[in-house]
Amino acid sequence: MLVVTSDDLSGYRIVEVLGLVRGSSIRTRHLLADITEWLRNLVGAELHHYTKMMAEAREQALDRMVDQARGLGADAVVGARFATSAIAAGASEMLAYGTAVRVEKI
Repeated sequence: MLVVTSDDLSGYRIVEVLGLVRGSSIRTRHLLADITEWLRNLVGAELHHYTKMMAEAREQALDRMVDQARGLGADAVVGARFATSAIAAGASEMLAYGTAVRVEKI
């Protein structure tokens, strides 16, 4: 499955637009990791636990978006984007969205 941030695919022609597809992942912080990350923040270090948590959330959201596109019979997703939002104290959503399309090679 091709997933691109552009609105078209070089070397391909969009033959059918199937519609909006999306996938999301909501993650919460872990109390023990929070304490460690808070201490690392005091000295200006990278917050490894949060970096890993957000990377996993992005991958899961992207996988869910691609699964939805495949379910529609898509060959690609164009205009792919990510968005985040706070859901509750200590919980964040990662959203991946784009337009599912069928394409043919030019």
